Amino acid sequence: MRKLTAFTQLSLDGFFTDAHGDMSWAHKHDDEWQQFASSNASGEGVMVFGRVTYEMMASFWPTDAAKQVNATVAEQMNQRPKVVLSRKLQSATWQNTTVLRGELVAETRNLKESEGPDLVILGSGSIVSQLTAARMIDGYQLVWNPLVLGQGRPLFPDVREPVPLKLEKSRSFQNGNVVSWYALSKKG
Repeated sequence: MRKLTAFTQLSLDGFFTDAHGDMSWAHKHDDEWQQFASSNASGEGVMVFGRVTYEMMASFWPTDAAKQVNATVAEQMNQRPKVVLSRKLQSATWQNTTVLRGELVAETRNLKESEGPDLVILGSGSIVSQLTAARMIDGYQLVWNPLVLGQGRPLFPDVREPVPLKLEKSRSFQNGNVVSWYALSKKG
């Protein structure tokens, strides 16, 4: 069975966007962070998005501006296979993209049970929250940004019962970010 991982940026108080839906606070362009982003993007796997994140990513990564920010990440984002879980998105114009319009948990289960490389959800807080509640996500790569937003969209509003996780490793960066890798605990 394919593994499903979520990669998400968060404020220290657990928000993935601010109160206005903005997450520009999470974008850093220092050398150490860019090297990590390039290395992280160079892995295998299928990228999974919700509609909102897909539309944001599709409007940026195929552009010349994206290549100037980080050519390695732009190349990977454009070439790798992508899946959008959305009932509203009618068509996908970004290369190598498939749209799945069925029920979220069922579509995700089908993806995990099909042949192919592992899956990674990028951003897509609503999808992460719903799939966490359904215990469909095997691991989390959470980027803790050194700021407190005070208000915004929390990452896990759909979770009603504890979901135990096990910290596998963490790494801190000079820009203040801390990346934590968690696995779904088999004990919970």
